[in-house]
Amino acid sequence: MKQTSNKPNYLAHLGKDIPAGLVVFFVALPLCLGISLASGAPLLSGVITGIVGGLIVAWLSGSQLSVSGPAAGLTVIVLNGIESLGSFEAFLLAVVLAGILQLGLGFMKAGVIGLYFPSSVIRGMLAAIGLILILKQIPHFLGADEDFFGEMNFFQADGRNTFSEIGYAFSSIQLGALIIGVVSLAILLLWDNPRIKSNKFLKLIPGALLAVIFSIALNAIFINFVPELAVVSSHLVNLPVIEGFEGLTNELRFLNLEAITNPTLYVVAFTIAIVASLETLLSVEAVDKLDPHKRRTNTNRELKAQGVGNMVAGLLGGIPMTAVIVRSSTNLAAGAQSKVSAFVHGIFLALSVFLIADFMNQIPLSALAAVLLVVGYKLTKPALYISQFKLGHEQFIPFIVTVLAILFTDLLVGICVGLAVGVFYILKANYRSPYFYHKEEYKDKEIIRIRLSEHVSFLNKASIILTLDHLPHNSHVIIDGENSEHIDYDVLEAIQEFKRTAHERNITVEVLNVEEVSIMEMH
Repeated sequence: MKQTSNKPNYLAHLGKDIPAGLVVFFVALPLCLGISLASGAPLLSGVITGIVGGLIVAWLSGSQLSVSGPAAGLTVIVLNGIESLGSFEAFLLAVVLAGILQLGLGFMKAGVIGLYFPSSVIRGMLAAIGLILILKQIPHFLGADEDFFGEMNFFQADGRNTFSEIGYAFSSIQLGALIIGVVSLAILLLWDNPRIKSNKFLKLIPGALLAVIFSIALNAIFINFVPELAVVSSHLVNLPVIEGFEGLTNELRFLNLEAITNPTLYVVAFTIAIVASLETLLSVEAVDKLDPHKRRTNTNRELKAQGVGNMVAGLLGGIPMTAVIVRSSTNLAAGAQSKVSAFVHGIFLALSVFLIADFMNQIPLSALAAVLLVVGYKLTKPALYISQFKLGHEQFIPFIVTVLAILFTDLLVGICVGLAVGVFYILKANYRSPYFYHKEEYKDKEIIRIRLSEHVSFLNKASIILTLDHLPHNSHVIIDGENSEHIDYDVLEAIQEFKRTAHERNITVEVLNVEEVSIMEMH
């Protein structure tokens, strides 16, 4: 795996990494809480996982820009896992076992799987995540959504879907939340202006931090002077307030070893390990494509890091984690240069639990929705769709199918659909390029020379058979395998079959440098 040759100088980029870590924290905190809520797990469990992802996995990972934590794509698995195992404590044991399995996958070098996903599918995933962020945050931006902040699926628990929720939101706008959202969005857009970015002092202040501070101040003004505009508690961050060490021990939950004999435990653990690993590999591959420095992540090291992270999270009472594309893309958009930003986000998550929970609980969700709206737009800019379209239908169709499939189902189902379409075009490309075809006239006969390529696999069988079937009558055909290192048995059989029956069309066949096989041997 290609790695940067020089050891990163983490101190050199603190001016960019610390503000970026703060921005990621503002996005990660409500997502951690929302995913815990949707998973049927204790609220603190998602934050614990986010802390472990920042403080431990960030340093173990080979990725400089990905951020790990609880993932919306795992909510259904966590919810069903807790229910089938009978308790959250038993489920924590499954999380630890999943981590051990991921560690094993890393040592078995299974990380190479991520490299087999076409770039059109990866870009489609990023564009779809951007669209979903925009669509899902509009109701929070308007102050009208009671669903959890990190929800990503098209169909929702309350019976609505992504689009009907937006329609409902416009009929139930909370004016105070909307004003705060608009002001926050305006600050973020202003702070993205080149003039601000070029100012030595102003560029050090994260736009998201400024938006959050203004949102808290604006809501305080509403509470004291215009109570009817004050944002209701259900639309504020809702972090458990822990007072002292005793309060922390009361909130933490620990695994129960009694479930070790339950066969369902191993099914749940295996499911978590496979789904979390796949989502992680796709996320780091997407982040590598976005990285302006074009660094490559060692995917086997990433699986090991995620394995250790899930083992620690499970032991401390956290839900499972993955490398998460929403947080990672926010990290990139905020200007992060190294893994220090992910570590900083972990520090802020820890501080939010132990020291500043009261302050954090004053943040309106509409301000955080504004941050995600900006991140979403950067992921799904119109220019991306135009550039993919210009690459031709073989790139655009898998891309747009992936976008639509993720938008109307969920991340993993959508990626599988996109991958199936992408593989179809790969097979189609293989189908038509396993040989070089040259035709020349010689006296009364047409001479056709077919030079086989370096590697001819069973995927090329259909193309070769079709070509041989359509050769003109009365021709002389030379099939030359001089350049071939490997010719699949299926293809050898097809060539032998053609040679055996060619006389029926008065075709003379000359086979050079191609191994002869008996057709009888093949059955």
